[in-house]
Amino acid sequence: MKTENLPVPTRPGYILAMLTLMSALAFMDRQILSVVIQPVKQEFGLTDLQIGLVTGLGFALTFGVLGVPLGRLADRRERRSLIAFCRGLGGVLGLMGGASVGFLSLMFSRAGGAVSDAGGTPASMSMLADIYPAAHRARAMSVLGAGASLGALLALVLGSWLAQNYGWRITMVVIGSTSLLMALLLHWTVREPLRIVPESLRQAPPVQRRGAVAAIWAEPFMRWTILGAALALLSAYSFGTWNNALMVRHHGLSLQHAGWISGGAALMSLAGGLVAGALTDRLVRRDLRWQMGVPVLGLGLALVFGVAYLLLPSGALVPASVLVWVFSFFLPWWAAPTYAAMSLVVPSQRRATANAMVLLAGAIVGNGMGAILTGWFSDLLSTRFGYDGLRYALLGMSSMMLPAMFAFGCAMRAYPTSYRKATQTQAKPHPSEPHQPKSDAP
Repeated sequence: MKTENLPVPTRPGYILAMLTLMSALAFMDRQILSVVIQPVKQEFGLTDLQIGLVTGLGFALTFGVLGVPLGRLADRRERRSLIAFCRGLGGVLGLMGGASVGFLSLMFSRAGGAVSDAGGTPASMSMLADIYPAAHRARAMSVLGAGASLGALLALVLGSWLAQNYGWRITMVVIGSTSLLMALLLHWTVREPLRIVPESLRQAPPVQRRGAVAAIWAEPFMRWTILGAALALLSAYSFGTWNNALMVRHHGLSLQHAGWISGGAALMSLAGGLVAGALTDRLVRRDLRWQMGVPVLGLGLALVFGVAYLLLPSGALVPASVLVWVFSFFLPWWAAPTYAAMSLVVPSQRRATANAMVLLAGAIVGNGMGAILTGWFSDLLSTRFGYDGLRYALLGMSSMMLPAMFAFGCAMRAYPTSYRKATQTQAKPHPSEPHQPKSDAP
């Protein structure tokens, strides 16, 4: 079935742009605390471990409760309204952070990002899978994934400027209010696209709601993918949360100067994600395994440049800037190809649930444990190494990219079998399959 022939009431490009911008605002809300760690820590007298709990635990606990249920809801109900509601509610909770009076209230406000992502991200990916054909799906997913990098860029550049001039409380209020307004705009201007159901499944009995999670987990490809994503995000969120503080402590930069360098890193991350999506769509025409081979390649290169960056001596600003930018370019290479692969092997009735399972693993292991473990290790190592304790803690967390590469490598080996099984069941050709004209792409 050709997506182009579907009566989608709103142009796909506009839907993609709206979903990406809302994802960027949600990630900006999550990232802003890492930008203002130092003034928040000083105002409330928090330790690095408490900062890790604020940035990670509130998000992880909320996502752990809501992630999969909201993903299953997106598979059964209108996704547009679910996205608008969750993104809007997340904005309201986020802006409440500006009224925080201490550790607990600040951690509560960070749950807004979890509400926003738990309801917004899986449903957004499900919508895009119904709008864009398989031959262009990795690129569409890369644009949506670029929302996280754009959000980080906004937090590090615009957020640091707002915090420097108006304080961290006003900054949180501005971000949350903008998220709420964008949620309302989505609800008013976007209609629900039709779900694509392959011809071979139209007469088949509907997917049973009970056992959807178990059915997804039963696929070897999905098990390795979930594990790889969790480990990759463990490194990424640890680095994203603490790198701004590292530049302030290790290189002696001001909050705004550190924000500009980190903003450049976010811009490179945005570019890297887009390149990975386009590269994957091109390489899978030669070999299906490149769908997961690109994530393995990206993480390997990111690990090399990340370790080199963390081993630099204090004050080496030029090489530090270059290395962190190159590291950031390769770090997101795993995301778009992975989510596109999932959309091709998981039935449309379970796509949002599958996306929610990957995001749940990332929320608990990556966003939850990453920030907390880094802060804990930093506190322990700082008793001996001073400010270098944070640098050594980040080195340890960066090493988690090695098992992530192993997991994605196993997913790469399992992908052709999973894809061909899905093709036989759903009659969906892949752009790399021989003797299939491009116009037959779903």
